[in-house]
Amino acid sequence: MNKSERVVDQMTERPSEDEQKPQAASGQLGSGDASDPRLTRSPDLPISRSPDHAQPLSGKRIAITRTREQAGVLRDQLTALGAEVIEIATIEIRDPASWEPLDSAIRRLGEFDYLLLTSANGVRSFFRRLKACGRDVRDLKGVSIGAIGPATAAELLKSGAKADVVPHEYTAEGLLEALGNRDLHGKAFLIPRAKVARDILPRVLTEKGAHVEVVEAYETFVPKLPPGELERLLSPAPDVITFTSSSTVSNFAKLAGEQRVSELLGGVAIASIGPITSKTVTTLGLVVTIEATESTIPALVRAIEGYFRSLKAAD
Repeated sequence: MNKSERVVDQMTERPSEDEQKPQAASGQLGSGDASDPRLTRSPDLPISRSPDHAQPLSGKRIAITRTREQAGVLRDQLTALGAEVIEIATIEIRDPASWEPLDSAIRRLGEFDYLLLTSANGVRSFFRRLKACGRDVRDLKGVSIGAIGPATAAELLKSGAKADVVPHEYTAEGLLEALGNRDLHGKAFLIPRAKVARDILPRVLTEKGAHVEVVEAYETFVPKLPPGELERLLSPAPDVITFTSSSTVSNFAKLAGEQRVSELLGGVAIASIGPITSKTVTTLGLVVTIEATESTIPALVRAIEGYFRSLKAAD
């Protein structure tokens, strides 16, 4: 299919990696159906920046649903292409109720063979607690570090660590595939991640004979919006709404009310960062129009630009 991420927060990361296709809001499209003419996967080709095409998204309203803290890169890239960006924060990141499980694991770092990080949020929380526990990156010597995608790997570099394993497909499944040729029997894995996340990674590792310790590094919540705020943000209706993880989809539905999602997004193209996110979109009875060819923000932006270029070419 494509190098994509579909996450439940999810190995986001988003998208999230950047850990993460637009859709029309009527009907339903199986997220893996590449033959459906409504589904656009834009090739990752260099896009012309000649004067005539300097603002390919000029006049387009695009809603983004990342956390406020993580919206910047997507917002800036879309704005640079001429889009009017509407920010609808659907996720709020909070510290876990207790740091003790993570702190306890950090105090026992010498017991682990692998540290797997599935989002940039997880990286930030882990290294914040590493410092709080009086330890630093040198204490990770001898531990193999896996990152779900390039955004997570980049966050690791900011913390002074380097990922030993980064999959070609930025999903939990991709990370498992990247580890596939290794003998994991008896190996100890530490996975600091969101409180609510997909279970495929720890489950498959356990089936392979590994010892897996999953610890909560952060929680995600649906932010509270003032009455009528969502309707105000979506008026006039955007041309595209982006989703960069399954959590952004499910939280948007909670904010809107699941019975009203189709109404609010009627005629709006839905852009997804990858197949897992797209699958979550389709469970709401919506149709995915654009899906990034890999689960990164740059790929999502290219896909959106390619979508509008194809519409213009068809006119």
